[in-house]
Amino acid sequence: MADLSELELGYDVPALPGMASGEIQTPALVVDLDALERNLARMRGFAETAGMRLRAHAKTHKSADVARLQMSQGGACGICCQKVSEAEAMVRAGITDILVTNEVRDPVKIDRLARLATRARIIVCVDAPENVEPLSQAAQRHGVTIEALVEIDCGAGRCGIEPGPPAVRLALAIAGAKALRFAGLQAYHGPAQHIADPAERAAAIAAAADVTARTVSLIRDAGLDCDIVGGAGTGSFPFEARSGVYNELQCGSYVFMDADYEKIRAEDGGRVGGFENALFVLTSVLSLPTRERAVCDAGLKALAVDSGLPRVFDKPGVRYTGASDEHGVLAVDGGELDINERIKLVPGHCDPTCNLHDWFVAVRGQTVETLWPVTARGKVF
Repeated sequence: MADLSELELGYDVPALPGMASGEIQTPALVVDLDALERNLARMRGFAETAGMRLRAHAKTHKSADVARLQMSQGGACGICCQKVSEAEAMVRAGITDILVTNEVRDPVKIDRLARLATRARIIVCVDAPENVEPLSQAAQRHGVTIEALVEIDCGAGRCGIEPGPPAVRLALAIAGAKALRFAGLQAYHGPAQHIADPAERAAAIAAAADVTARTVSLIRDAGLDCDIVGGAGTGSFPFEARSGVYNELQCGSYVFMDADYEKIRAEDGGRVGGFENALFVLTSVLSLPTRERAVCDAGLKALAVDSGLPRVFDKPGVRYTGASDEHGVLAVDGGELDINERIKLVPGHCDPTCNLHDWFVAVRGQTVETLWPVTARGKVF
């Protein structure tokens, strides 16, 4: 991490430790440390009670500092990354237990992955027999063992080999390959995370758990153990835990939450997991063209809108209604705003929003406590 004493406000960072939150240069990515720590505690408590491992997904935050908190305070056994470069950044920062929840097929990326395994425990997903030998050769070349999960399509319609016998044949191929270790199954149902109705979401995960259980049983019949049966996300983890099939959760967004996940209801009608908003884009009002319209300095370059526009936090009567490159339009339905007034926005989708910023400004109460670099920003290759 950078030496904060050498950083200069405005040139390097949007804030410095000890500043009041009202002095933060905007737009800035702000983390409420108290809410973050409560989210970590909630997920840790759930995993411990359920008797499951938590492998937190770092694609949400791309921050080694947040990952370390997830492991030291939040009970995570390691992290997930989505790309090789993301994993490389995390290993450079000292994280040494990483699952790449993706297929790695490019020869250069495979070699980079094997080289990374000289410094950390590396697990990777595989969904095709043709991927086995290149991984094996790279691992042998670097004198390492790469662990591999067979990824099955459990209903997501994305990556994944067909469950059942095809998955068993792939598991046997991995187990028989030099310098590879078969470590289990990856069975993540991404689209199910965003099914708002809990009954529909439960049905989707029940179907996924059924094909996963049958595949695990067939693999065991073939003489192999599944040390990891992984999947689950912030929207569905209680259902995977209840199934008795999974033993490792891969939740990511729980640590911050976003406006899209606020739409996902738990079975009791409340927020799934009881997690709080801990991530905000702090923005400032820079124009008041009319009493009903204001303009802020957070637009498309400061927040992602693929999952919808951000929600204005704790400011009744003010709505974010449109974004252009550098501006956000606010509808003022009641009350008044002032020039330079700070407003907190809950981003629609936290993951790509984090990738737009260099720094997290970590705030406790109304005071900046520290700054964290977005370690793997731009690491998408």
